[in-house]
Amino acid sequence: MRFNHGQPQPRQESRLESRLGGPDRKSEFRPDYRSDHRHDHRHDHRSDHRDRHDSRGDYRSDHRGDYRDSRDSRRDGRDYRDSRDHRDARGPREHRDPRDARHPRDRRPEPRFEKRPKPPPKAIFRIVKKAKPRPSVKPEFQGPGSIYYRKPGNESVVGSGTYGKVFKADHIYTNNMVALKRIRVENEKDGFPVTAIREVKLLEHLRHDNVVQLLEVMVEDNHCYMVFEYLSHDLTGLLNHPSYKLDEAQKKDLAKQMFEGLDYLHHRGVLHRDIKAANILVSNSGQLKIADFGLARFYSKVRRLDYTNRVITIWYRSPELLFGETQYGPAVDIWSAACVLVEIFTNYAIFPGDGTELNQLQKIYDVLGAPTLEQWPGMRDTAWYELLINACKPRASTFESKYRDKLTPAAYELLTSMLDYDPANRPTANDVLEHPYFTVEQPAASRAVELANIQGDWHEFESKALRKEREQKKKEKDRHERERERHRQKELKRRVDDGDAHDKGGEHDRKRIRSEQEKDAERDPSGGLPSPRIEDRKGDLMEVDPV
Repeated sequence: MRFNHGQPQPRQESRLESRLGGPDRKSEFRPDYRSDHRHDHRHDHRSDHRDRHDSRGDYRSDHRGDYRDSRDSRRDGRDYRDSRDHRDARGPREHRDPRDARHPRDRRPEPRFEKRPKPPPKAIFRIVKKAKPRPSVKPEFQGPGSIYYRKPGNESVVGSGTYGKVFKADHIYTNNMVALKRIRVENEKDGFPVTAIREVKLLEHLRHDNVVQLLEVMVEDNHCYMVFEYLSHDLTGLLNHPSYKLDEAQKKDLAKQMFEGLDYLHHRGVLHRDIKAANILVSNSGQLKIADFGLARFYSKVRRLDYTNRVITIWYRSPELLFGETQYGPAVDIWSAACVLVEIFTNYAIFPGDGTELNQLQKIYDVLGAPTLEQWPGMRDTAWYELLINACKPRASTFESKYRDKLTPAAYELLTSMLDYDPANRPTANDVLEHPYFTVEQPAASRAVELANIQGDWHEFESKALRKEREQKKKEKDRHERERERHRQKELKRRVDDGDAHDKGGEHDRKRIRSEQEKDAERDPSGGLPSPRIEDRKGDLMEVDPV
């Protein structure tokens, strides 16, 4: 059996074509691709059958036969038993050029592709990063420990309280100063303090120019630290500075920044609940920031919820909290801010109590007078109204006589509205910023840029240390005076016993003592008067120097 694949074969003329005198038009241009050219006896049988009917002139038979011939011309004449693969399964596949299967008219000259020379290999460039120089570290920083360096002992302590201690530290690579607030953990079984968790959660969501920024939280030597940006001063330290004094424009600017920060907190639904002068930080450029969010929390603006009333340093605590109220809002921060505003204007606390609620109420009554139900209708609904209403002596208000001459008219009116007994009548922080004291009254607010010239850092902690040093010097001076007086008395007694002129010698000694006392009075103009005191959050009293 012989096959010839791919080559067109000459077409044999059918009997119908020979009778009609030409090739069939339907198969005129149709090449015959049959490769098996054995004689087909079936074709002869069909031709003989058509010849029997030619004499009848049956057009349909002729037409039907024509159709069969055209159909048979397209049919492959190979036997199905011979339709096997021509390739030898045991040998390699025969090469066949695909160009031979094309139509003869399509056999145009094949373009010869020239082999291009291989391009030279690309040069491999390696990006070599220069090794960064190791940051220079000061000799005192070169030691094991954290990336924040602080002086050993209490040299770097800038604050302390119930929360723990605050240290001043330097970043050993950037040399930026930070404040490390060490979280106090009383007992390991109690876990991490909820106040610290609340403070971290709040500060993560607060971003404002007048709110202190939390940089990170780290653990070192089994202690947890909160890393804050460092500000050189606070209001307590600035107000107690021995030489620097704020002018009226600078005081107004600090007050404006404080209320802008409070307005942002209340707009975000946060109650600070510990506004006081020691928690108002000030930078060397005069930028004010509210700090210490240990007692802060989110509050509901829609529902009236119960909160604890054991918040806010007692000198700055509002009357409703002293009466045991647990449903309160931003008005408690407005009262505390008013107390701070009085300190900014006068350098003294307005309600300096001894740390107890009863005494604190009495201090408020001494200045503002005892409240009435007409002034404060909600006073009857407080928890401790029946216990405290008759506990304090009723007083007349002395606020006008004490502060009318010390404050400007607009400032006096503003403080009067902020120190209202009824929390519903107190203005909001936004209302305070729109008050004529900030918008109309002169002088306009001016930033205290002169703080950059102050030597050292001035915080409440430093002022307390300075006060203790002065108190120690005063005690030493008093002790020397007592020793001198005792020595003088002994000398007088000896002279009397020896028979000297008692009157003459005694008069001489009295003149000498009087002259020494006058010299001491010139050195210490305060005359040994006791200084006002500031308490911490627990109510423990701490001394502060008067200015």
